Amino acid sequence: MDEPRRIGPREGGQAMAGQTKLAIIGFVVFVALIVSGRLGGLYVDWLWFQSVGLQAVFATRFVAQITLFVVAALAFFAIFIANVVIALRLASRYDAYVDSMPWSQARQINLLLRLGSIGAGILLAFLVASRIASSWEVVLRFLNPTSFGVADPLFGRDLSFFVFILPMYGLLEGWYLATILLTLLGCLAVYAVRFLLPQVSFTEGAMESQVQNLKLNLDFGPGIKAHLSVLVALLALGFAWQGWLGIYELVYSPTGLVFGAGYADANARLPVMWLLVGIAVLFAILVLVNIGRRGYGLVAYALAAWIGIAILGGAIYPGIVQRLQVLPSELDKERPYIENNVNLTSQAYALDRINEVDYPAEDAVTAGEVDGNPATIKNIRLWDPEPLLNTYNQIQSIRLYYDFVDVDVDRYVIDGEYRQVMLAARELSPGKLASQAQTWVNRRLQFTHGYGVAMSPVNEVTPEGLPELFVQDVPPRGKLSLARPEIYYGENTNDQVIVKTTTPEFDYPKGDDNVYVEYQGNSGVALGSLLRRLLFAWQFGDVNILFSGSITSESMILYNRNIKERAKMVAPFLSYDRDPYIVVADDHLYWVLDAYTQTDRYPYSQPVSLGRGIKVNYLRNSVKVVIDAYEGDMRFYLADSSDPIIHTYAAIFPGLFVPLEEMPQALRSHLRYPQDLFNVQAELYRTYHMRDARVFYNKEDLWNIPNEVYLDKPVPMQPYYVIMRLPGEEREEFALILPYTPPNKNNMITWLAARSDGDAYGKLVAYKYPKDKLIYGPMQIEARIDQDPRISEQLTLWNQAGSRVMRGNMIVIPIGKSNLYVEPIYLQSEQTQLPEMKRVVLATGNRVIMEPTVDIGLRRLFPTRAAPAAPPVAAGAPAAAPAPGVGPATGVTPPPEKKLSDAAKSLLDRYLKLQEDMKAMESDLRRLLEAAESGR
Repeated sequence: MDEPRRIGPREGGQAMAGQTKLAIIGFVVFVALIVSGRLGGLYVDWLWFQSVGLQAVFATRFVAQITLFVVAALAFFAIFIANVVIALRLASRYDAYVDSMPWSQARQINLLLRLGSIGAGILLAFLVASRIASSWEVVLRFLNPTSFGVADPLFGRDLSFFVFILPMYGLLEGWYLATILLTLLGCLAVYAVRFLLPQVSFTEGAMESQVQNLKLNLDFGPGIKAHLSVLVALLALGFAWQGWLGIYELVYSPTGLVFGAGYADANARLPVMWLLVGIAVLFAILVLVNIGRRGYGLVAYALAAWIGIAILGGAIYPGIVQRLQVLPSELDKERPYIENNVNLTSQAYALDRINEVDYPAEDAVTAGEVDGNPATIKNIRLWDPEPLLNTYNQIQSIRLYYDFVDVDVDRYVIDGEYRQVMLAARELSPGKLASQAQTWVNRRLQFTHGYGVAMSPVNEVTPEGLPELFVQDVPPRGKLSLARPEIYYGENTNDQVIVKTTTPEFDYPKGDDNVYVEYQGNSGVALGSLLRRLLFAWQFGDVNILFSGSITSESMILYNRNIKERAKMVAPFLSYDRDPYIVVADDHLYWVLDAYTQTDRYPYSQPVSLGRGIKVNYLRNSVKVVIDAYEGDMRFYLADSSDPIIHTYAAIFPGLFVPLEEMPQALRSHLRYPQDLFNVQAELYRTYHMRDARVFYNKEDLWNIPNEVYLDKPVPMQPYYVIMRLPGEEREEFALILPYTPPNKNNMITWLAARSDGDAYGKLVAYKYPKDKLIYGPMQIEARIDQDPRISEQLTLWNQAGSRVMRGNMIVIPIGKSNLYVEPIYLQSEQTQLPEMKRVVLATGNRVIMEPTVDIGLRRLFPTRAAPAAPPVAAGAPAAAPAPGVGPATGVTPPPEKKLSDAAKSLLDRYLKLQEDMKAMESDLRRLLEAAESGR
């Protein structure tokens, strides 16, 4: 058998050199592509920030990221390469194998080690530095801290230390440990290669290697031992640093009775953690001392002691304290820590600002209270967002390429009256164009914007069961004027478009024709030069941008048009509400987007989930973002000046945030308390209204958010906006409210209101019912609706007639000293998606009725209630002749207003009586039919 031919030094060296050159060329090309793509993206972002006038924001972030990346990368690379060079030099002194090798082979191994070390250093430096650069917010917050003015109860430090300073220490500690650990591993790799690789014999064939007597000898020379010992000691000091930071992390401990440090944490775990820090420092010293000693026994014993104390003291000892000291008298031991959690959670979510008011409850609303709250009655909400959205899309989308994405609730002064309305933006949905119309010209040049809004009062219904419309159609017509109805920026504008081209933009349909327009705004980025067109063609992967003949020197590209993504581009450090809302103000359309500051670093505060894996334990609605739907201009208004976090960001980005007082009054009158924040506060307030530690520990007064029947299914009740007069206030206002019930019971115990109008904006009030008084909750009213024979009979009949009955949201409206319960009933045909509002259920006290309108229902609930005032008689109109037998006994002819009122009352009473008779006849007829069917 022929022995395998050994590869000669010359041909082996040539092959390796060729492969090395190819690898270097490939690596350079790869890096060049990545860098050029990244630079192109940065330039596109810069142009966008320039177009919205926020270059300073981009510059601050860019400079911070580049500075952090360069500093972190250079520092890591310098430390890594310096230690690798030391390792190479030290290894060469004790490498007998290399000394016995041919010179060319030894040279190849040294070259491989040097190139490999440099490549590894560059790659690792890039990865480590990228992690640091992505944490630019942490660094900038550290450089611009704002005091909270509150000290944590365990260490006595201002809370700004935990929110702004400690994360920076953690970032530095992470970089330090990564640098030392990767450097240590790199040096070990160098030593391993220098000592083990020369023992491998390479033969020609299928890349085969034969290992000859590999040996790993830990008895290094003194230089190598000293080098590795220094690195291990530095690593131990890094763990000591990590342990010191972990001491302060106890304020986020999840192991106790409540979130934050508990008794066992403060009295058992904390001393052990200080001990472990000391042991880590001692271990580092012993490693250095061991350099001059033979063997590693001293280091091994120290490491075993460290691990043992970490296990015994870090886990077992606190568990023993918890079991033997805490559990037998848990409340007494944990009382101060419960108080810490309650106090700091209340501060973190502004629950301590809720004003609690005792609310005297009566069994039922009176007729006088109904008459005394006309604006509340006139703004009872009969339309729910989901059915109304379907209705808008059926009757107001006008064309298949328009779409209503979301229905918003707001209030406007209409014809001199304060009215609650629901409205939705008519946005363009290019994906709904016919398949043959899905061309690049249509999607990028012609169909560029939505048009106008649909708006309806919450309480008005046509005879057909559809909403009355305050604003409708295209072009818009109605009670509000719109000079700029075009929507270039919205919730559904996810694609870039090009404006000011030779292709006219579709504006709106007009009969059999279309109206076209050219964009008059200035918010886009110019596409005039060939270089710009090439850049954007590359960036968006759209070669048509480069070759289209419709693009001129005046053309502009509009991108980042989705309002949420637009705001996130500017302020990614804020979180944003899920429900932006459209506002008609000064004949223009604007979007209002609530933005929040948040952190998960607030000591002792209970964390909550915001979805998408995000948890926070501090939340403030500190910013209101206003975006022009036509121009795309953004303004970030400072809405909560008491928030330290937003003041830190204002210091980082001077000029980005402007005072709320600068917001135009036409927009400010439409600000509303955000529902996302209210949901978080309402959920926490169920528990954290209990301020006493004993009551909190025993959960003696826990509340629940009630259920309601919605679309025939029990679901948790959602907060809802109403116009109402809060108890003790002089006039109606726009508020967001939600009731509470006790655990395992359905009666109401409290309701929480967030105010939105004028100087009262942002104030929260909890109205607490007497505990000895039974106040019906939503599910109790739902049960009474189901048990009412006339109502259930009618609903069953509708459900069997090819239609689907949809029960809307239960609205509980506090009026006077009691509640009026309102639930709309919708009817939807099985063949269409057009819900019609057919009935409204009204309840108060022990009475539940279902009628076509609120007015008729109120007349049945309150037969003695004064009839609504009749419309004024026009000047010069002839007086109506008095009806026989009508008029005062004195014979004095009653005034026309009185006669009209009496006539209206008489007609309404007759209508109600006739309706009741019709229902009775309908019931009798149904029974006769059933009897006839059963007799067959």
